[in-house]
Amino acid sequence: MTAPKATWSYPTAVRFGAGRIAELPDACRAAGLRRPLLVTDPVVGAMPMTGRALDALREAGFAPGVFDRTTPNPTGSDLDACVAAFRDGGHDGVVAFGGGSALDLGKCAAFMAGQTRPVWDFEDIGDWWTRANADAIAPVVAVPTTAGTGSEVGRAGVLTNEETHTKKIIFHPKMLPAVVIADPELTVGMPPAITAGTGMDAFAHCLEAYCSPFYHPMSAGIAVEGMRLVAEHLPRAYADGGDIEARAHMMSAAAMGAVAFQKGLGAIHALSHPVGALFDTHHGMTNAVVMPVVLRFNRPAIEARIARLAAYLGLAPSFEAFMECVIGLRATLDVPERLSAMKGGLTADAAVFDRIAAMAVEDPTAGGNPVDLTPEAARRLIEEAW
Repeated sequence: MTAPKATWSYPTAVRFGAGRIAELPDACRAAGLRRPLLVTDPVVGAMPMTGRALDALREAGFAPGVFDRTTPNPTGSDLDACVAAFRDGGHDGVVAFGGGSALDLGKCAAFMAGQTRPVWDFEDIGDWWTRANADAIAPVVAVPTTAGTGSEVGRAGVLTNEETHTKKIIFHPKMLPAVVIADPELTVGMPPAITAGTGMDAFAHCLEAYCSPFYHPMSAGIAVEGMRLVAEHLPRAYADGGDIEARAHMMSAAAMGAVAFQKGLGAIHALSHPVGALFDTHHGMTNAVVMPVVLRFNRPAIEARIARLAAYLGLAPSFEAFMECVIGLRATLDVPERLSAMKGGLTADAAVFDRIAAMAVEDPTAGGNPVDLTPEAARRLIEEAW
């Protein structure tokens, strides 16, 4: 036997805790920003907390601009508009302020503002990231207002290519934010449905990372504790949005999931990405819906490690006990039982199933699944989940 070998990267400076948003001017100063572009979405952009953040920057002598047109599943066109706003405003960096979509778009805009090649040339394939002019990448301060994607501690962003209707992961090591402000008070206003969907996204990140066959024991350990935090605190945050302790633990779990999935993702995300690209569903909620069918599919390869996970979570040490926990968690959070029930009803036929299956096996996350995701298997899974 030979010793394992791997390349690892861990996150950036994180200012965690209630009230830390007051440190936004200092965080921008630490990142070298004077004229930041605050990238958010229309809902968060209209919230008082965003106005207060902008006022604090102005009072501290900064000259911020605002781009508040991020869509729930950001596209290449959204990126073009955001990059244009960055360049037109003479900005020197980005404050990515909002949920995963705003964080991803803000990071991609800071990355692309100084590039000359199309963004799709930097998809997370092999060493494509080396094509970028690293010196032209602007710094980012990330301020998450949801607890799900963990994009604030990630080196990539997800964009939908409108021509192919596929989600693409854009990657570069320097997309990692320079400073993160993780203030759970900013998540208090999240509606229950968004709390559930984003929280289950964090759970899916941890679960798939833990189940991935790749060697990364540090990420596996982080994933296990992340799942415990979600299982114990997401129902509390869902039931009482003002539970600041639960909100804080969920914000930790979200960042932990993003750190953990350096180990890999799998079929949950491989199926969720095309469904989201074609039907504009909420990513985290889509993950939650397809989770049980993927777990059953992967059972032959993961049963022993799931039993160990169940024991850590205080359950009977068995796959069945963990499945019951997942099903119970979904029921508590009012997760739809099937994809067809999402967004008030989704319609698909055999041709759509075939298309989703073909897209799933090509998704970069499919390679981390512990059981080979063939086109035939993906077709069976998506039909079962529908």
